[in-house]
Amino acid sequence: MSLGTVLLGVLADGPLHGYDLKREHDERFPAARPLAYGQVYATLTRLQRDGLVETFETRQEAGPERTVYAITDLGRDELARWLDETEQPGPYAADELVRKTITALHAGADSQRYLRRQRAVHLTAMRDLTQQRAAAAEVGTRIALDHTLAHLDADLRWLEETRERIAHDDGGPT
Repeated sequence: MSLGTVLLGVLADGPLHGYDLKREHDERFPAARPLAYGQVYATLTRLQRDGLVETFETRQEAGPERTVYAITDLGRDELARWLDETEQPGPYAADELVRKTITALHAGADSQRYLRRQRAVHLTAMRDLTQQRAAAAEVGTRIALDHTLAHLDADLRWLEETRERIAHDDGGPT
């Protein structure tokens, strides 16, 4: 996934200026890291250079001049192509959680303590996201939060299985 195609998807609903584009993205994907404004404008510049978006209008309101962007026909074609592609499942084997746990084992650190603390962090995140999902009005927001919650749930199962495996093993690297 590229940010450009995601922003094309947001612009498919209608023209927006960069500030509103960033806000709409962050609302649609509440579990993702919020976009930086610079990232949005750099991506818009690239999309415009590639003919995927165009300047719709320039507005001068109370503040600075704002450029409103719209998706082009070429941009709609690119968005349709991207939406037609399936995604390969991620390997997840190089996930930071796995790296830290294995490093703790090899370094002789208290991996059980790390796993307990990480479990608590995951449970807190799940509670927060569950509350956000209950309050979300948009089905897209609920779907995005469901996906994140499912990954956290899988991580929790992995944390517990790993804790048990280490408890029944000597805990050292093999």
